[in-house]
Amino acid sequence: MTNEERLKSILYYHDETKHSFNRYARSLGYMDWENQPNPFRIFKGCESSQLMFQENFEPKPHKNLFFKSDNPIQPFSIESISEMIEYSMALSAWKQTQQSKWSLRINPSSGNLHPTESYWLLPNLDKLDAGLYHYNSLMHNLSLRNSYDKDHSNSWNRHFSSEGFFVALSSIFWRESWKYGERAFRYCNHDIGHAISALSFSANLLGWSLHYIDTTDEELSTILGLDKTTWHTDEREEPDVLFWITANDQKIETRSCPPELLEVSKANNFEGTPNQLSSVHHPWEIIDNVALACHKTENDFVHFKLPDFSPLVLPESAKHAQQVIKERRSAVNFSQDCSLISYNHFKGILSSTLPRENVAPFNCKPNEPRINLLLFVHDVTDLDPGLYILLRSPEDLGSLKMIANENLLWEKVDNDLPLYLLERKNYRREAQLVSCQQAIAGESAFSLGMLARFEDTLTQHPHLYKHLYWETGMIGQVLYLQAEAYGLRGTGIGCFFDDVVHSILGLEDHSYQSLYHFTIGFPVEDDRLSTLPAYHHLPKQ
Repeated sequence: MTNEERLKSILYYHDETKHSFNRYARSLGYMDWENQPNPFRIFKGCESSQLMFQENFEPKPHKNLFFKSDNPIQPFSIESISEMIEYSMALSAWKQTQQSKWSLRINPSSGNLHPTESYWLLPNLDKLDAGLYHYNSLMHNLSLRNSYDKDHSNSWNRHFSSEGFFVALSSIFWRESWKYGERAFRYCNHDIGHAISALSFSANLLGWSLHYIDTTDEELSTILGLDKTTWHTDEREEPDVLFWITANDQKIETRSCPPELLEVSKANNFEGTPNQLSSVHHPWEIIDNVALACHKTENDFVHFKLPDFSPLVLPESAKHAQQVIKERRSAVNFSQDCSLISYNHFKGILSSTLPRENVAPFNCKPNEPRINLLLFVHDVTDLDPGLYILLRSPEDLGSLKMIANENLLWEKVDNDLPLYLLERKNYRREAQLVSCQQAIAGESAFSLGMLARFEDTLTQHPHLYKHLYWETGMIGQVLYLQAEAYGLRGTGIGCFFDDVVHSILGLEDHSYQSLYHFTIGFPVEDDRLSTLPAYHHLPKQ
């Protein structure tokens, strides 16, 4: 496909999967509970290694999620890697009613459907042989899919001039399309972004750094053995992203993949047979087509610097970092008795979404920042209710002012934040309206839409369609954790009327598009649910 053909296919998918007043994006139209996908991928026939749980740990301040300087660098070991996985990709709890029981995870997912899988490419460690491992979150163990010579990882270290290991992510579209139909491709990539931030924060607490590695989809599929695996119909995994993890702040000079890793992956066989997730499937050709159009076919990473924002200053949290990670939940309802939050907390939450060098999670640099936040502020101290915008990508100021409604104010609100007041007004009704009439968007302290610099980005590099969603998911995970840290709760909103959002600003073309919504307030707990420990089903170690 030419770039023009790829762009045309992506724009077609994007427009076809928009919700509007007249119609929602196509889905099956009912919940086929008999064929709900198994949320746990298991490779049968693999040698498995049980991971450990962190029990007697030292609580770390909430701010250490973002700043690595106060986190002692831990050596690479089965214990420390177990800890990274426990605080990024593991289960966080189980919820239960009289009728059913379901798991929650550290990395959030649209509809709690979890299309994201993680793979760990590890050197030879005490108690663990070198190889490619798939993480099984149900059993908290690693399944060995490809063995490496014990000295193979030395070629990685030479390539990057640093010691480390890899982690990779993939997506199973069927897990999301079972419920959400053709819009599922969007949600799978939101969840990759959630997982990237979860990995970055967890690595940060160990004093480690996450570095984006520039691979083509074909290369990553080869490395993970996805091209050599026999998948059940409509249950294949799509390669997404690869990271190199180091135990220091050293900048790596290359973002390419070590050639020796590709060579050994092409030569070796991969162990294990994937379990079947559903017995019956409903295919969505439009998803297959956009996935093909988004295939990354060339190595095109260009080193870039993140914007020079004011230093991140965070209000104190009563919760420690590990507690914030494990207690993250999605809000279902918000309190109507108390919705007012302090400007200090509001500012801290927004400031932590700004990309900065040496501050997690955006310093792992999977892409340049292209997402701005359109805010519906309802109830924040010392701030007028109204429509605001946070410019995470400062270069968008001029173009947005040029194409947006002329009557918007563009008043700078805070010297430390690129936050602008656009209109003073009670926006509760509009916030609820654009979020598919969901009350949770209007009954919160504030809600927002994530506005992407869209057509210019895709015209140059069509595969960045996925990256735009990754960036929104990364922001979403920051919002989730920061809400939890300050006694609030957030929830991602994937259902919104796309072009109704754009009309609020007067946007009429593909220059900017809203890709993900979010809302934060004081939660109302559902007392019909009981909570069980994450791994109550496993024997105590």
